[in-house]
Amino acid sequence: MERWDSSRSAAFRQHARNHRPLVKTVRVWLKRDSGQYWPSIYHAMPSPCSCMSFNPETRRLSIGLDNGTISEFILSEDYNKMTLVKSYQAHQSRVIMILFVLEMEWVLSTGQDKHFTWHCSESGQRLGGYRTSAGACGLQFDVETRHVFVGDHSGQVTILKLEQESCSLVTTFKGHTGGVTALCWDPIQRVLFSGSSDHSIIMWDIGGRKGTAIELQGHNDKVQSLSYAHHTRQLISCGADGGIVVWNMDVERQETPEWLDSDSCQKCDQPFFWNFKQMWDSKKIGLRQHHCRKCGKAVCGKCSSKRSSIPLMGFEFEVRVCDSCHESITDEERAPTATFHDSKHNIVHVHFDATRGWLLTSGTDKVIKLWDMTPVVS
Repeated sequence: MERWDSSRSAAFRQHARNHRPLVKTVRVWLKRDSGQYWPSIYHAMPSPCSCMSFNPETRRLSIGLDNGTISEFILSEDYNKMTLVKSYQAHQSRVIMILFVLEMEWVLSTGQDKHFTWHCSESGQRLGGYRTSAGACGLQFDVETRHVFVGDHSGQVTILKLEQESCSLVTTFKGHTGGVTALCWDPIQRVLFSGSSDHSIIMWDIGGRKGTAIELQGHNDKVQSLSYAHHTRQLISCGADGGIVVWNMDVERQETPEWLDSDSCQKCDQPFFWNFKQMWDSKKIGLRQHHCRKCGKAVCGKCSSKRSSIPLMGFEFEVRVCDSCHESITDEERAPTATFHDSKHNIVHVHFDATRGWLLTSGTDKVIKLWDMTPVVS
């Protein structure tokens, strides 16, 4: 889904691939005088649609298909007609992500064939490609530096430097225990956000060059989409749990500590169950190891019986902390830095119009919902 026309709101709907029968249509929805949305275009495609990208300035619609093809259309000014400009084989299998870069006249894409490619939007000519370690669901581009960020199913994020017909590997990094499902780039603060199937979000400080990574924990299922409101410094995350979370990023957040290794509780010195020597010497039964989310120390269950939220560390839900850390956390430190909203459907695709403060979500229930986010994003 992409944005709406300034005079008459138009939204694009892509039908879910996993429903039967497979739907191969693209629809353009216009807001009528009655206030309701009705499809003005019903266009059949040769293969099921898997992703799309729309540029409102040029009215160019790029659609990725299950057969690896990218088809590009131009929409009329009244959004009542779409004209095919070109189609080209971008991948050997399903196209996963498409990103149109107007400044470079490039179309960036990732596919299930584990390849990132970029094409000239005018000629459709392939300019280059790069093989990723797994299929990639996250794709962002920085126009100023020509850096592309690719997040894949292995949990790795790859940064490439793109030239007109070549690319070079800048670096790779990995912080999630699950696959990367969404990326969002803030070119002003030079910060990259990554969402994952492990339910977490990580904020990577790319511009600071210090390797800082801040975790955000606010979903109970995989993160499906990330959007950033630059003017208010708020991150909007949507998950398969139906949750819409608005994060205040205009606060000084803290990195979560590394979990420490120990053979015994670092509070009471009780041995853990694999420490046979200490268990024998002290004649004590070994205990299960836990970790305090605030200090990172290895502790037993008795010494970490308390729970607390730590919003500045990204823990909006209550997590395990050791007893001493629990006593040190003040009420001010427990104050939430995010607001939670229930979309009441399992979100699959999202688009945020920062100008209007509107959020569009589509779910596995085949329903499109339009949200006014101005009360919480302002």
